[in-house]
Amino acid sequence: MDEGLKKNIAPVKLLILDVDGVMTDGRIVIDSSGVESKSFHVRDGHGIKLLIRAGIDVAIISGRYSGAVEYCARELGIKSVFQGAKNKMSVYETLIADMGLKDEEVAFVGDDVVDLPVLRRVGFSASVADASNLVTSAVDCVTLSRGGRGAVRELVELILQGTGNWDKVMSRYF
Repeated sequence: MDEGLKKNIAPVKLLILDVDGVMTDGRIVIDSSGVESKSFHVRDGHGIKLLIRAGIDVAIISGRYSGAVEYCARELGIKSVFQGAKNKMSVYETLIADMGLKDEEVAFVGDDVVDLPVLRRVGFSASVADASNLVTSAVDCVTLSRGGRGAVRELVELILQGTGNWDKVMSRYF
């Protein structure tokens, strides 16, 4: 791992995820009754559980509201879920203040321009491979995987390695 990247990842205590385009592929399916559904990758979900097992908190800040996100977060053990966030920076500032964290202890993954203010502020910023070019050019790390296709898992593994938690979390599998 690149030393500069490791320096940014080492203090991470919280990973914040956007949903549409990061945890999902960005598509929203709406049926004729107006019921919305989303698709989440199982490896991303398992990665989130690994991170929580390592003692690193996970939060969601999304600009939209979806019952599917509430359900998914509950299944994964994500306790801090903020949906319908029109000002992600305001939510971010309240969240880290409530948790007693500093910017350098936070990682954020985004994919579009609404995520840029928070991405520019956190200690470790990342985007998915298919994020807006304005975002990919502004972050510390761009995943090889696209949103909803394993990008979260890719970053979780990087964070586990960079924070020194990899061996501890993986020991149950090897």
